[in-house]
Amino acid sequence: MEVLEERDVKLQLVRTKKGSLLYRILISEEEGWFFLEQNPLKESKYGYAYRSIKSRFPDFYMFWEFKRRHYTGKILLSSFLKKPEIDPFVSLLLTEEQLVEFNKREDKSKEESEERLKEIE
Repeated sequence: MEVLEERDVKLQLVRTKKGSLLYRILISEEEGWFFLEQNPLKESKYGYAYRSIKSRFPDFYMFWEFKRRHYTGKILLSSFLKKPEIDPFVSLLLTEEQLVEFNKREDKSKEESEERLKEIE
């Protein structure tokens, strides 16, 4: 793997003006580029969503991007999941129809692979 760009990134625990403790990922102090964790205590759609998801997945994180110290409207979502937690988490992100369609394609692919193996034997 070839490294094309490298930056020193800092993970900081910060206290907001209202007293909330949040994580901030500082990319570049000079550029004012950082990601700030969603405040789970904020009474907003995203505050509510963050609290709800975190109650099921404690290692889920939601960070808002700021460049030149201004909100960009972009979000960074991440989660550290154990194998059994992956499917329930993915189900939050995809509709039931999308999962059903994927499962159909996956089943068809497995059947085709099994048929090829039988032909080889």
